[in-house]
Amino acid sequence: MSTVPTIREVTSSDAKALLPLVQELVTSFRVVPESYQVSFHRLVQNHSALVLVAESEGELVGYSLGFIHDTFYANGPVSWLEEIMVNPAHRRSGLGGRLVKAFEAWSQENGAVLSALATRRASEFYESIGYEESASYYRRLL
Repeated sequence: MSTVPTIREVTSSDAKALLPLVQELVTSFRVVPESYQVSFHRLVQNHSALVLVAESEGELVGYSLGFIHDTFYANGPVSWLEEIMVNPAHRRSGLGGRLVKAFEAWSQENGAVLSALATRRASEFYESIGYEESASYYRRLL
């Protein structure tokens, strides 16, 4: 790790380079490349979504995906950090925290009053950057 990764918004030309990081993140599903391509292009055009990438020496080494949406319960918009992945060689370097902070800054700029996420594997990381456990997460496959 010779240079500090740059964090920036994803561009449509990043689709191929981002796929391996997405595949590394996913443990509950198998990423289908054709479906990934459809989702990628929708997300790049979605103003309620933010995909950030971390780039080091021309290589993508991390990313995050989050959304902002209106709510009743929080008295304003809420942001939801859906996905975050850092290449193992760049973990424990502060990059994950930088991705979260960049997402939070975008969330605040867009009026969010709360940022939330679900995790199974990274509770200690999120607690170390100021998040607190709030609720259980449930799902149903459709």
